[in-house]
Amino acid sequence: MKIKLIKTQKDTYSFQPFKSSLDWFSISLQQTFFTSVKAMEDKIVRYGSFGFPIIFMICFSLLKSAKSEVYTVGDEDKWDSEVDYVSWSHKYNFSVGDVLVFKYNKGQHNAFEVTESAYRSCDTSSGVVAKYETGDDQIKLTESKKYWFVCNVNGHCLGGMRFGIDVKAGGNTSTDLEPTPSANSGSTTAYASEIWSLRFHIFASAILLTVKL
Repeated sequence: MKIKLIKTQKDTYSFQPFKSSLDWFSISLQQTFFTSVKAMEDKIVRYGSFGFPIIFMICFSLLKSAKSEVYTVGDEDKWDSEVDYVSWSHKYNFSVGDVLVFKYNKGQHNAFEVTESAYRSCDTSSGVVAKYETGDDQIKLTESKKYWFVCNVNGHCLGGMRFGIDVKAGGNTSTDLEPTPSANSGSTTAYASEIWSLRFHIFASAILLTVKL
């Protein structure tokens, strides 16, 4: 026997009289299915209001933490005399993967990465880690450690062309990837439960309709 569904003005459904217990069970299950569909519409609207912003913020945080920053040493003053590079270095939080750019007139300055002792004494007879002399030196910070830089032109280090930075591992800002428990987390669980409930009703109804038809 085919079942005929009649939709009323209040979004409910009525059925033709049934003749057996199987008819009754089928109709009851389908009533539950239509009720679940209506409930799902309301829950998608309610949960969607916070679900999508949360997903967006998580993705944004991950992208931000993975992004490397490029810093021009001295900013608009570049790498030159009479600039307070110690104060400049305190303006930023440096992370592994960031890049330092030394911009200067080639031949007038240079950039040496040195040890802490060479930095403090401005004596580069020893303790030189790397030399950069192109006038547009790009140095990627590949390790979580303290870096020390000086200009090795005579008198420039003692004149203030030196600074040190403490490079940290990870992004420029700490990001907690584990969600903080909140009222929303319970709602998300309920939303997932409703999805599985809806899938069950669709599957069961399809089987029963196939048998009856």
